Formats: sequence, C-alpha cells, structure tokens
Amino acid sequence: MKILIIGSKGFIGSHCSKYFAIHNEVWECDVVVDYVATNYLQLDATNADFSEIFQTQQFDVCINCSGAASVPDSLVHPFRDFTLNTINVYKILEAIRRFNPHCKFLNLSSAAVYGNPQELPIKEDHPLNPVSPYGCHKKQAETICREFYEFYGIKSCSLRIFSAYGNGLKKQLLWDLAQKMKNASAIELFGTGNESRDFINVFDLVKQIELVIDKAAFDATAINAANGSEISIKRIAEIFIEKLKWEGTLKFAGSSRKGDPINWVADIDVLRGFGYQQQIKIEKGIEEYLSWVQENA
Repeated sequence: MKILIIGSKGFIGSHCSKYFAIHNEVWECDVVVDYVATNYLQLDATNADFSEIFQTQQFDVCINCSGAASVPDSLVHPFRDFTLNTINVYKILEAIRRFNPHCKFLNLSSAAVYGNPQELPIKEDHPLNPVSPYGCHKKQAETICREFYEFYGIKSCSLRIFSAYGNGLKKQLLWDLAQKMKNASAIELFGTGNESRDFINVFDLVKQIELVIDKAAFDATAINAANGSEISIKRIAEIFIEKLKWEGTLKFAGSSRKGDPINWVADIDVLRGFGYQQQIKIEKGIEEYLSWVQENA
C-alpha cells in the first residue's frame, strides 16, 4: 500500500511511520523542516494546504495523526485547537474528495468525545458529551467524516484513542511523574487518585491501526482504541514508585482539573473481533518508558 501519514513527526505519527514503512510505501507529512527524509512533504504551519499533496500523489490510505492534543491548552486557546483538530480535517477530506477519492481516511479521534460516561465500559454507541473544547472539536471532526462519507462516498473511520503512552511521549501523566520523581522528595498530583484511565502502549496502538486499515468497513463509524482495562491514577503512580525505587512522598490535591473526565474504560469488542490481542502490559510498558526517559531526558 501507499500510505500518507500526516503529523508524522508527532508521538503516534512517528511510530506509525516507522512501523508501516517496513512493508509499505510510506509518505510523511508535517510542519517540521526535514532536509534528510525521503518521501517527506512539509506543510505550512500557519495555513496548511493539503490540495497540492493529493494533486501530486495518489494514496491508498491517509492516516491523520496531526492536530492539537492537549485538553488544558484547548481551554486556553480554543480557536487554535478548533483549527488544528476540526478545520484541518475538513481541508484534508476536501482535498481527498477532489483529487484522490479512493483514498481511505483514518481519523485519529479521542475518547474525550465521551466526556464523563453514563456507564462503563464505554461502548462506541455511548452518547457523546465532551467536557472540554478538545473533546468538542474531536466530535465535530467525526461529524465531518460522516458528512464526506454520506454525501461524497469518501471512506473514513475514526479511532477513539483512550490513554496512549510509550517511548517518545514528553507530556501528560507519565512524563510528569517521571520528571517530578526524578528531582523531588515530595510531589502532588491533581485529583484524588481514584480517577481511572484505560492505557494503551503506542506499540499496541499501531497494531490496532493496522487491523483497522485491514478490516474496518470505513463507513464513517468510530472504533474505540484501548485495552479494555481500567487502572487508577494512584496505581499508575505506585507502579512508578516501585520501578524507580523512589522514596519520596506522594499526595493528591483532591480537586480535579477542569476538562478532565473522572473514570474511563473502553469496550473493545470491535477490535477484539478484528483479532486484537494486547502485547504490552502496563507494568512492562512503564518499565520500558522509564528506561527511555532516563536515556533521553
């Protein structure tokens, strides 16, 4: 296959590029300057134009790993988040419609579209009630995918990613824990510690993306990307303490951060039906992540 990965310099995009390049013709696309990489297309960060990309090349699959990925930043800079997560999706799909209509579009969405769920585990047909601008914009991007499928026949699928982590990630909970525990004898985290997430290592996530490309209908529906396993923030911190042999004091502020849901765990029956099996358990994943942090921080 000939695959275009937009946002190829980011966390998930870089892992996708390396993995899919083994057996496919991969073209990378991002705003970062790269004078060395072959098959690399640079975008204008201020006003990305995707038309030229699809005019000059024809792709079998486009994986959109681009966009903003911060709930707190979406509260401070909502228009920036809207531009990167919603407007750009429309622009990509419009370019595909005009110049490469047979290209499958895989949209990396987010579990943030669910907000605080009414029941667990969260199925794909659960009502969408985001609690942040980021979640709202991801929801709008999914609606845009459906618009282009229903009116123009553009094949798309949205992958609702829960808590992805792994080597290369320099933000969010795991990065914060690693940095704080390295230099402090006492740290404080948001919330009570009883908040929960469904973590998935980026290695497993890329495997899920491959399964979706091979087996999903691409009829503008959404699929959960997670492991179907709930773990508390407190337990994540405890695993970090065990792996680092950290002897400091950990406490929780007791107040949650605006825009953050309380409890998450996904129903992943769709992906299991495609043949997905988890390879990286959370303890092993954290151990590998800490080794990467110590080598690269």
